[in-house]
Amino acid sequence: MEQRVSLVTLGVADLERARAFYAGLGWTPAQDLEDVVFYQAGGMVVALWDRASLAADTRVADSGGWGGITLAHNVGSPAEVDAVLAEAEGAGGQVRRRGAATGWGGYSGIFTDPDGNAWEVAHNPFWTVTGDGATLLGTSG
Repeated sequence: MEQRVSLVTLGVADLERARAFYAGLGWTPAQDLEDVVFYQAGGMVVALWDRASLAADTRVADSGGWGGITLAHNVGSPAEVDAVLAEAEGAGGQVRRRGAATGWGGYSGIFTDPDGNAWEVAHNPFWTVTGDGATLLGTSG
């Protein structure tokens, strides 16, 4: 197996609400089908699908709680972290941790979407975010 992730599917309780939230973040679907929405997210895909259908498909018990996964969106500066958090809050997300300096030398904050999916928004001065949004370990300089 190659060391890469191709697709992340978020299980959602209300697909219309999830569509509206991600539209509020400025996300445009690459494919918007009746029961699933696909977004091209750089070199990978993020999908929104009914939570019960996702649990049945993966044959897991849905406890209804946080699934132990946090998604991350890296940006080029602390100011961008704060701007994305404000955008998420304006779209109906809940800011769980405002942007602040981290113990590892960066700056980050956390928001959750309406289904409780956690997103970290981070500026890591030790990594490079390219013009097309790719996040590369290490800096270019």
